[in-house]
Amino acid sequence: MSSRTLTLIGVSLVMGLGAAWMADSWLSARLNASPDDHLRSVVVATVEIPFGQMVEAQQVTTVRMPMDTIPDDAFDSSEKAVGKIATFDILRGDIVRGARLSEHLGGSTLASLIAPDKRAISVRVDDVVGVGGFLLPGNRVDVLATKTTNAGSNSAVSRTILENLRVLAVDQTAGTDKTQPVVVRAVTLEMSASEAEALVTAQTEGKLQLALRNPLNLEKKTAAVAPVAPVVPAMVVAAVAVPKRVVQRSSGEGGGSITVIRGTQASVVKR
Repeated sequence: MSSRTLTLIGVSLVMGLGAAWMADSWLSARLNASPDDHLRSVVVATVEIPFGQMVEAQQVTTVRMPMDTIPDDAFDSSEKAVGKIATFDILRGDIVRGARLSEHLGGSTLASLIAPDKRAISVRVDDVVGVGGFLLPGNRVDVLATKTTNAGSNSAVSRTILENLRVLAVDQTAGTDKTQPVVVRAVTLEMSASEAEALVTAQTEGKLQLALRNPLNLEKKTAAVAPVAPVVPAMVVAAVAVPKRVVQRSSGEGGGSITVIRGTQASVVKR
């Protein structure tokens, strides 16, 4: 065997050993590697979680996702989401976010759905006022007030007193399909304290009507709160001085005379 052949065999062995060593190092690095720094655990919903329902352990799980695709208010463990109340409908596969959940501090779940600076007011409605039954939690509505202008007449005026109010709950006594009308007896709306005062005042003065809004329409064209009627001071009527008529009688020869004074004018009348 020539020296050249031996040299080629030696080079081949060295290259083979080098390749094997590199492959072994790569495999060892992959097996012992720590989790990728670009991935993070995030909680997602395994089923649909309806508005107003408490999150249960079997409804959520954790998956790993790229960090740049995860919202800032996402949860990294299921325990942090379980027991909270869904303030929006959460679909299957959605990331469970803090902005869509509320703490349940006891009492009814409805209380947990109210924003800290808001109040819940229930309004009795019928099938017409309740938008023909097509009214569900999470919808947005305007409130119209109708008031009779003159007592004993049929003339009335309507105006929008509140806009873009969120429906927290409806009292539905029949039907569970969200695409079909349901019988509505009462609607609970979320509003500020001043808006609640305006609503109660309008309810005592006349009739209320709800107008269903498109959820994408956030525009408000009127004042959110009906202005409070200013206190009208007692009307002061200035008395107009009416010129007095003063009669002075004088006696004398010729039967006397009468002096009549009207304001600044005086006249003498012979008797």
